[in-house]
Amino acid sequence: MISNVSLVTLYCLDQDKARDFYVDVLGFEVRTDVTLGEGYRWLTIGHPSQPELEVTLMLPGPPLDEEAAAFVRRQLEKGQMGALGLRVDDCHKTFEELSAKGVTFLQEPSDRPYGVEAVMRDITGNWLVLVEPRAFTPSDSS
Repeated sequence: MISNVSLVTLYCLDQDKARDFYVDVLGFEVRTDVTLGEGYRWLTIGHPSQPELEVTLMLPGPPLDEEAAAFVRRQLEKGQMGALGLRVDDCHKTFEELSAKGVTFLQEPSDRPYGVEAVMRDITGNWLVLVEPRAFTPSDSS
């Protein structure tokens, strides 16, 4: 049986810049960085507190066909790709720290029924949602 999610893919336009952003700015760590065949690089990162989950930083390409890869590249360039939800202990503090590092925010911290949320972009244009969760029930949002 399935025991957990162990790998997710995040598309990027430049693997080195994406790696540096996630490692140097957000505090992730490189898990794997190898070249597999001609021109194919397998690069994964992960958060130190979550060893069971890796994020592949992947260039749009195979197994996508060229039309699909071009679409993903265009969406990244326009900043219209969703990506990851990141749990934080203090959304306002994290917003201030990352803003000071030059991170672009699309939405400042805002109260939601499920917690405090802010939306930022990574170096490629993916949206990242920061959430400081709080207990809620679905009826809290109606």
